[in-house]
Amino acid sequence: MPKNDVVSSSSYSEIWNYLWIPLLISYSKELSLAKAQSTILLPTQNHQLGLADSTTTCIAPDPNLNYRPVIGILSHPGDGASGRLSNATNASYIAASYVKFVESAGARVIPLIYNEPSHILFQKLNLVNGVLFTGGWAKTGLYYKVVERIFKKVLERNDAGDHFPLYAICLGFEILTMIISKDHNILEAFNATDQASTLQFMENTHIEGTVFQRFPPTLLKKMSTDCLVMQNHRYGISPERFQENQNLSSFFKVLTTSTDEDNKVYVSTVHSHSYPVTAFQWHPEKNAFEWGLSMIPHSEEAVQVTQHVANFLVSEARKSLNRPPSRRVLDNLIYNYSPTYCGKAGKGYDEVYIFS
Repeated sequence: MPKNDVVSSSSYSEIWNYLWIPLLISYSKELSLAKAQSTILLPTQNHQLGLADSTTTCIAPDPNLNYRPVIGILSHPGDGASGRLSNATNASYIAASYVKFVESAGARVIPLIYNEPSHILFQKLNLVNGVLFTGGWAKTGLYYKVVERIFKKVLERNDAGDHFPLYAICLGFEILTMIISKDHNILEAFNATDQASTLQFMENTHIEGTVFQRFPPTLLKKMSTDCLVMQNHRYGISPERFQENQNLSSFFKVLTTSTDEDNKVYVSTVHSHSYPVTAFQWHPEKNAFEWGLSMIPHSEEAVQVTQHVANFLVSEARKSLNRPPSRRVLDNLIYNYSPTYCGKAGKGYDEVYIFS
Protein backbone atom coordinates (compact mmCIF):
# COMPACT_ATOMS: atom_id res chain seq x y z
CA MET A 1 0.00 0.00 0.00
CA PRO A 2 1.38 3.43 -0.85
CA LYS A 3 2.59 5.55 2.04
CA ASN A 4 0.23 8.37 1.17
CA ASP A 5 -2.75 6.02 1.42
CA VAL A 6 -1.67 4.89 4.88
CA VAL A 7 -1.38 8.48 6.08
CA SER A 8 -4.77 9.28 4.57
CA SER A 9 -6.51 6.44 6.39
CA SER A 10 -4.87 7.45 9.67
CA SER A 11 -6.01 11.03 9.20
CA TYR A 12 -9.60 9.97 8.57
CA SER A 13 -9.57 7.91 11.77
CA GLU A 14 -8.28 10.87 13.80
CA ILE A 15 -10.85 13.20 12.26
CA TRP A 16 -13.67 10.80 13.12
CA ASN A 17 -12.44 10.54 16.71
CA TYR A 18 -12.73 14.31 16.97
CA LEU A 19 -16.22 14.39 15.41
CA TRP A 20 -18.16 11.51 16.92
CA ILE A 21 -17.87 12.67 20.54
CA PRO A 22 -19.40 16.15 19.88
CA LEU A 23 -22.07 14.53 17.73
CA LEU A 24 -22.95 12.10 20.54
CA ILE A 25 -23.12 14.94 23.07
CA SER A 26 -25.35 16.97 20.76
CA TYR A 27 -27.65 13.99 20.19
CA SER A 28 -27.91 13.38 23.94
CA LYS A 29 -28.94 17.00 24.50
CA GLU A 30 -31.62 16.69 21.82
CA LEU A 31 -33.02 13.60 23.52
CA SER A 32 -33.03 15.34 26.91
CA LEU A 33 -34.81 18.39 25.46
CA ALA A 34 -37.43 16.23 23.73
CA LYS A 35 -38.05 14.36 26.98
CA ALA A 36 -38.38 17.63 28.91
CA GLN A 37 -40.84 19.04 26.38
CA SER A 38 -43.05 15.95 26.62
CA THR A 39 -43.14 16.07 30.41
CA ILE A 40 -44.98 18.53 32.64
CA LEU A 41 -42.32 19.95 34.92
CA LEU A 42 -42.60 21.82 38.17
CA PRO A 43 -40.96 25.28 38.34
CA THR A 44 -38.13 23.93 40.51
CA GLN A 45 -37.42 21.21 37.93
CA ASN A 46 -37.28 23.80 35.14
CA HIS A 47 -34.66 25.69 37.13
CA GLN A 48 -32.59 22.56 37.74
CA LEU A 49 -32.60 21.76 34.01
CA GLY A 50 -31.55 25.28 33.16
CA LEU A 51 -34.76 25.97 31.28
CA ALA A 52 -36.33 29.40 31.16
CA ASP A 53 -38.06 30.26 34.44
CA SER A 54 -41.53 31.58 33.65
CA THR A 55 -42.88 34.04 36.18
CA THR A 56 -46.64 34.28 36.66
CA THR A 57 -48.73 37.19 37.83
CA CYS A 58 -52.12 36.64 39.45
CA ILE A 59 -54.82 38.53 37.60
CA ALA A 60 -56.73 40.96 39.80
CA PRO A 61 -60.35 39.95 40.52
CA ASP A 62 -62.99 41.65 38.41
CA PRO A 63 -64.38 44.45 40.62
CA ASN A 64 -67.75 44.12 38.89
CA LEU A 65 -68.24 40.55 40.13
CA ASN A 66 -69.22 39.32 43.57
CA TYR A 67 -66.93 36.47 44.58
CA ARG A 68 -68.91 35.74 47.74
CA PRO A 69 -72.39 35.10 46.30
CA VAL A 70 -75.28 33.85 48.40
CA ILE A 71 -78.31 31.95 47.09
CA GLY A 72 -81.65 31.96 48.87
CA ILE A 73 -83.41 28.57 48.81
CA LEU A 74 -87.12 28.57 49.63
CA SER A 75 -88.22 25.91 52.11
CA HIS A 76 -91.17 23.62 51.34
CA PRO A 77 -94.02 22.53 53.68
CA GLY A 78 -93.50 19.34 55.70
CA ASP A 79 -90.39 17.48 56.84
CA GLY A 80 -89.45 15.88 53.52
CA ALA A 81 -90.01 12.41 54.96
CA SER A 82 -93.80 12.02 55.16
CA GLY A 83 -93.85 12.92 58.86
CA ARG A 84 -91.17 10.45 59.96
CA LEU A 85 -88.89 13.26 61.16
CA SER A 86 -91.33 15.91 62.35
CA ASN A 87 -95.09 16.06 62.81
CA ALA A 88 -95.09 19.78 63.59
CA THR A 89 -97.81 21.52 61.58
CA ASN A 90 -95.51 24.48 60.92
CA ALA A 91 -92.55 22.36 59.78
CA SER A 92 -90.83 23.06 56.49
CA TYR A 93 -87.68 21.66 54.94
CA ILE A 94 -84.95 22.04 52.34
CA ALA A 95 -83.35 18.88 50.97
CA ALA A 96 -79.61 19.06 51.65
CA SER A 97 -78.90 18.13 48.02
CA TYR A 98 -79.99 21.62 46.93
CA VAL A 99 -77.61 23.18 49.44
CA LYS A 100 -74.71 20.98 48.31
CA PHE A 101 -75.60 21.75 44.69
CA VAL A 102 -75.17 25.48 45.31
CA GLU A 103 -72.08 25.10 47.49
CA SER A 104 -70.37 22.88 44.91
CA ALA A 105 -70.30 25.84 42.53
CA GLY A 106 -68.87 28.31 45.05
CA ALA A 107 -71.82 29.98 46.76
CA ARG A 108 -73.36 29.93 50.22
CA VAL A 109 -77.02 29.46 51.15
CA ILE A 110 -79.53 31.38 53.20
CA PRO A 111 -82.78 29.45 53.85
CA LEU A 112 -85.90 31.43 52.99
CA ILE A 113 -88.42 29.85 55.35
CA TYR A 114 -91.70 30.11 53.51
CA ASN A 115 -93.99 30.44 56.57
CA GLU A 116 -91.95 32.79 58.74
CA PRO A 117 -93.24 36.37 59.16
CA SER A 118 -93.32 38.11 55.81
CA HIS A 119 -91.10 41.01 56.86
CA ILE A 120 -88.38 38.59 58.04
CA LEU A 121 -88.59 36.52 54.86
CA PHE A 122 -88.15 39.55 52.63
CA GLN A 123 -85.37 40.95 54.80
CA LYS A 124 -83.52 37.69 54.08
CA LEU A 125 -84.31 38.06 50.39
CA ASN A 126 -82.37 41.33 50.51
CA LEU A 127 -79.28 39.41 51.66
CA VAL A 128 -78.99 37.10 48.65
CA ASN A 129 -77.78 37.27 45.05
CA GLY A 130 -80.20 34.77 43.56
CA VAL A 131 -83.04 32.39 44.43
CA LEU A 132 -83.77 28.68 43.98
CA PHE A 133 -87.27 27.12 44.11
CA THR A 134 -87.08 23.40 44.90
CA GLY A 135 -89.14 20.37 44.03
CA GLY A 136 -92.09 19.22 46.14
CA TRP A 137 -95.88 18.97 45.97
CA ALA A 138 -97.46 22.22 47.30
CA LYS A 139 -99.23 24.15 44.54
CA THR A 140 -101.80 26.04 46.61
CA GLY A 141 -102.18 28.09 49.77
CA LEU A 142 -99.46 30.09 51.47
CA TYR A 143 -96.59 28.36 49.66
CA TYR A 144 -97.97 29.28 46.24
CA LYS A 145 -98.52 32.88 47.33
CA VAL A 146 -94.96 33.17 48.68
CA VAL A 147 -93.48 31.79 45.46
CA GLU A 148 -95.58 34.30 43.53
CA ARG A 149 -94.39 37.22 45.69
CA ILE A 150 -90.72 36.21 45.48
CA PHE A 151 -90.98 35.77 41.72
CA LYS A 152 -92.41 39.28 41.45
CA LYS A 153 -89.49 40.61 43.53
CA VAL A 154 -86.99 38.80 41.29
CA LEU A 155 -88.41 40.55 38.23
CA GLU A 156 -88.48 43.91 40.03
CA ARG A 157 -84.82 43.63 41.05
CA ASN A 158 -83.78 42.81 37.52
CA ASP A 159 -85.87 45.66 36.14
CA ALA A 160 -84.12 47.97 38.62
CA GLY A 161 -80.72 47.01 37.20
CA ASP A 162 -79.55 44.19 39.48
CA HIS A 163 -78.68 40.93 37.74
CA PHE A 164 -80.63 38.59 40.02
CA PRO A 165 -80.99 34.97 38.82
CA LEU A 166 -83.72 32.45 39.62
CA TYR A 167 -83.67 28.67 39.26
CA ALA A 168 -87.01 26.85 39.47
CA ILE A 169 -86.76 23.05 39.72
CA CYS A 170 -89.59 20.52 39.20
CA LEU A 171 -92.39 21.94 41.40
CA GLY A 172 -90.77 25.34 40.92
CA PHE A 173 -91.11 24.89 37.16
CA GLU A 174 -94.76 23.92 37.54
CA ILE A 175 -95.67 26.84 39.79
CA LEU A 176 -93.93 29.37 37.53
CA THR A 177 -95.89 27.88 34.63
CA MET A 178 -99.12 28.46 36.54
CA ILE A 179 -98.16 31.99 37.62
CA ILE A 180 -96.91 33.22 34.25
CA SER A 181 -99.72 31.59 32.23
CA LYS A 182 -102.31 32.95 34.71
CA ASP A 183 -103.96 29.55 34.46
CA HIS A 184 -104.05 27.26 37.51
CA ASN A 185 -105.29 24.37 35.36
CA ILE A 186 -102.65 24.53 32.64
CA LEU A 187 -100.60 21.55 33.85
CA GLU A 188 -101.16 18.09 32.34
CA ALA A 189 -100.65 14.61 33.78
CA PHE A 190 -97.42 12.79 32.88
CA ASN A 191 -95.90 9.50 33.96
CA ALA A 192 -92.35 10.48 34.86
CA THR A 193 -91.83 9.30 38.43
CA ASP A 194 -88.37 7.95 39.25
CA GLN A 195 -87.31 8.03 35.61
CA ALA A 196 -83.93 8.75 34.03
CA SER A 197 -84.31 10.43 30.66
CA THR A 198 -82.63 12.27 27.82
CA LEU A 199 -83.01 15.92 26.90
CA GLN A 200 -84.02 16.66 23.33
CA PHE A 201 -82.91 20.13 22.24
CA MET A 202 -85.34 22.19 20.23
CA GLU A 203 -84.48 22.54 16.56
CA ASN A 204 -82.44 25.68 15.80
CA THR A 205 -82.36 26.65 19.47
CA HIS A 206 -79.58 29.03 20.54
CA ILE A 207 -77.89 28.11 23.81
CA GLU A 208 -75.77 31.25 24.14
CA GLY A 209 -76.62 32.97 27.41
CA THR A 210 -78.44 29.90 28.74
CA VAL A 211 -77.56 27.20 31.26
CA PHE A 212 -76.19 25.03 28.44
CA GLN A 213 -73.74 27.57 27.03
CA ARG A 214 -70.67 26.17 28.80
CA PHE A 215 -71.47 22.49 28.34
CA PRO A 216 -68.84 20.68 26.25
CA PRO A 217 -70.27 19.71 22.83
CA THR A 218 -69.67 16.02 23.56
CA LEU A 219 -71.75 16.25 26.75
CA LEU A 220 -74.56 18.14 25.01
CA LYS A 221 -74.69 15.38 22.42
CA LYS A 222 -74.71 12.65 25.07
CA MET A 223 -77.61 14.31 26.87
CA SER A 224 -79.75 13.72 23.79
CA THR A 225 -78.76 10.04 23.48
CA ASP A 226 -78.03 8.86 27.04
CA CYS A 227 -80.30 9.07 30.09
CA LEU A 228 -78.27 11.61 32.07
CA VAL A 229 -81.02 13.55 33.82
CA MET A 230 -83.47 12.58 36.55
CA GLN A 231 -87.23 13.07 36.27
CA ASN A 232 -89.57 12.68 39.24
CA HIS A 233 -92.91 14.33 38.54
CA ARG A 234 -96.55 13.58 37.74
CA TYR A 235 -97.36 16.87 36.05
CA GLY A 236 -95.90 19.00 33.30
CA ILE A 237 -96.85 20.80 30.13
CA SER A 238 -96.74 19.70 26.51
CA PRO A 239 -94.92 21.85 23.92
CA GLU A 240 -98.23 22.45 22.13
CA ARG A 241 -100.03 23.77 25.20
CA PHE A 242 -96.98 25.80 26.17
CA GLN A 243 -96.84 27.58 22.80
CA GLU A 244 -100.59 28.15 22.74
CA ASN A 245 -100.37 30.26 25.89
CA GLN A 246 -99.18 33.71 24.85
CA ASN A 247 -98.01 34.64 28.33
CA LEU A 248 -95.75 31.58 28.58
CA SER A 249 -94.34 31.70 25.06
CA SER A 250 -93.58 35.43 25.32
CA PHE A 251 -91.78 35.02 28.68
CA PHE A 252 -89.90 31.75 28.13
CA LYS A 253 -88.18 30.08 25.23
CA VAL A 254 -88.22 26.28 25.25
CA LEU A 255 -84.72 24.76 25.27
CA THR A 256 -85.46 21.05 25.67
CA THR A 257 -88.23 18.49 25.79
CA SER A 258 -88.33 15.00 27.29
CA THR A 259 -90.55 11.93 26.98
CA ASP A 260 -92.35 10.16 29.82
CA GLU A 261 -92.90 6.42 30.34
CA ASP A 262 -96.03 6.56 28.12
CA ASN A 263 -94.08 8.21 25.29
CA LYS A 264 -95.76 11.58 25.89
CA VAL A 265 -93.57 14.63 25.25
CA TYR A 266 -93.34 17.50 27.73
CA VAL A 267 -91.30 20.68 28.08
CA SER A 268 -88.27 19.97 30.29
CA THR A 269 -86.09 23.13 30.25
CA VAL A 270 -87.00 26.77 29.61
CA HIS A 271 -85.11 30.06 29.79
CA SER A 272 -86.55 33.54 29.99
CA HIS A 273 -86.23 35.78 26.94
CA SER A 274 -85.50 38.86 29.08
CA TYR A 275 -84.55 37.77 32.60
CA PRO A 276 -81.95 35.43 34.17
CA VAL A 277 -84.68 32.93 35.00
CA THR A 278 -84.30 29.23 34.17
CA ALA A 279 -86.81 26.48 34.96
CA PHE A 280 -86.19 22.74 34.93
CA GLN A 281 -88.87 20.06 35.02
CA TRP A 282 -86.00 17.66 35.83
CA HIS A 283 -83.71 17.51 38.87
CA PRO A 284 -80.14 18.69 38.18
CA GLU A 285 -79.16 18.40 41.85
CA LYS A 286 -79.90 14.68 42.30
CA ASN A 287 -77.19 13.09 40.12
CA ALA A 288 -74.39 14.01 42.51
CA PHE A 289 -76.16 14.32 45.85
CA GLU A 290 -79.13 11.94 46.18
CA TRP A 291 -79.13 8.15 46.44
CA GLY A 292 -82.63 7.18 47.56
CA LEU A 293 -84.26 6.67 44.15
CA SER A 294 -83.17 3.74 42.02
CA MET A 295 -83.12 5.50 38.66
CA ILE A 296 -80.96 8.51 39.52
CA PRO A 297 -78.03 8.46 37.06
CA HIS A 298 -74.63 8.57 38.78
CA SER A 299 -72.26 8.17 35.84
CA GLU A 300 -69.35 10.56 35.36
CA GLU A 301 -71.25 12.35 32.60
CA ALA A 302 -74.39 12.63 34.78
CA VAL A 303 -72.38 14.21 37.59
CA GLN A 304 -70.85 16.63 35.06
CA VAL A 305 -74.41 17.70 34.16
CA THR A 306 -75.07 18.54 37.82
CA GLN A 307 -71.85 20.53 38.09
CA HIS A 308 -72.36 22.54 34.91
CA VAL A 309 -75.92 23.49 35.90
CA ALA A 310 -74.78 24.56 39.37
CA ASN A 311 -71.88 26.54 37.90
CA PHE A 312 -74.20 28.54 35.68
CA LEU A 313 -76.47 29.59 38.55
CA VAL A 314 -73.55 30.80 40.65
CA SER A 315 -71.83 32.51 37.72
CA GLU A 316 -75.05 34.46 37.19
CA ALA A 317 -75.29 35.28 40.91
CA ARG A 318 -71.76 36.73 40.85
CA LYS A 319 -73.10 39.46 38.55
CA SER A 320 -75.51 40.65 41.24
CA LEU A 321 -74.86 44.14 42.57
CA ASN A 322 -76.18 43.28 46.03
CA ARG A 323 -73.50 43.60 48.74
CA PRO A 324 -75.26 43.21 52.11
CA PRO A 325 -73.44 43.60 55.46
CA SER A 326 -71.38 40.49 56.11
CA ARG A 327 -72.59 40.13 59.71
CA ARG A 328 -76.22 39.93 58.63
CA VAL A 329 -75.29 37.30 56.05
CA LEU A 330 -73.38 35.22 58.60
CA ASP A 331 -76.28 35.37 61.05
CA ASN A 332 -78.66 33.90 58.47
CA LEU A 333 -76.58 31.31 56.63
CA ILE A 334 -77.77 27.72 56.61
CA TYR A 335 -74.63 26.86 58.62
CA ASN A 336 -76.67 27.98 61.62
CA TYR A 337 -78.77 24.81 61.16
CA SER A 338 -77.91 21.11 61.11
CA PRO A 339 -79.16 18.62 58.50
CA THR A 340 -80.98 15.46 59.53
CA TYR A 341 -79.99 12.15 57.97
CA CYS A 342 -83.05 10.30 56.68
CA GLY A 343 -81.46 8.05 54.04
CA LYS A 344 -81.72 4.90 56.15
CA ALA A 345 -85.32 4.56 54.97
CA GLY A 346 -83.89 3.75 51.54
CA LYS A 347 -86.19 6.18 49.79
CA GLY A 348 -86.70 9.89 49.41
CA TYR A 349 -83.99 12.35 50.41
CA ASP A 350 -80.71 11.44 52.06
CA GLU A 351 -80.53 14.56 54.23
CA VAL A 352 -82.90 17.42 54.98
CA TYR A 353 -82.80 20.68 56.89
CA ILE A 354 -85.98 21.02 58.97
CA PHE A 355 -87.35 24.36 60.17
CA SER A 356 -90.14 24.59 62.74
